[in-house]
Amino acid sequence: MEKQNVLKALIIGLSIIITGALLGRAFKQRNASQDTISVAGLGTKDFTSDEMLFSGYYTAKAMDAKEAYAIIIADKEKVKNFFISKGFKPNEITFSGVDFEKTYKTVEIQSHDFSKLNASDIKTEKTFDGYIAKQTITISSKKNPDLMKRIEDVADQTSELINSGIEFNPNTVQYTYSDLPSLKHDLIEKATQDAKERAQKTVKTAGGNLGKLKMANLGVFQITGQGTVSEDSYSGNNDIYSKQKSARIVVRLEYQLE
Repeated sequence: MEKQNVLKALIIGLSIIITGALLGRAFKQRNASQDTISVAGLGTKDFTSDEMLFSGYYTAKAMDAKEAYAIIIADKEKVKNFFISKGFKPNEITFSGVDFEKTYKTVEIQSHDFSKLNASDIKTEKTFDGYIAKQTITISSKKNPDLMKRIEDVADQTSELINSGIEFNPNTVQYTYSDLPSLKHDLIEKATQDAKERAQKTVKTAGGNLGKLKMANLGVFQITGQGTVSEDSYSGNNDIYSKQKSARIVVRLEYQLE
């Protein structure tokens, strides 16, 4: 009986020692995790797009597909000559294939017995209304300032094609940048350096010392038009309609304190 009591006391004592050690370790780790500083750094850069895409389309309508095709081919020559007259070379202009679409119109069919005519007697049906042929023109520029300037000039002049009987529908000009990977690397470096300097100044002002880097989180790459006000998107912004753009990225760093 006495041996059992001694054994029980030893077990209880050992449990207390182990529990105390575990609690002490947890407390130490908790305090260690609190001896950190988290900072955010911003990397930004304004840049000019060096790639450009212009496109537009025109259509022709006829009851017969062959007739619609003949019209669109004739219009193609007029469109081509228009852009050549504006200083473009034939090899700078790309025409798509011709797409066809059947069109229909809705007509009402009424009962001939006017004595029984009511709303339920009026029916509608779709009837064939011809073919629409469509062709798209594309002009792109990559690292060619002269071509970009010609595209920008002609984008506001395509309405002149109406004088040739062609209703040209231009799409919004798109601007992109050819070396985004290098731009991203540059911004990450700037944001990281900015965050580190912020941490060093904060710790120095508080009379402490900055320790090792514990964690780093990279934000989403954002590209917006210069001067525009837009909120950051979780998936990232990628403006393609502004020639003058701004890029930015946020890097969050967590340092240990010594």
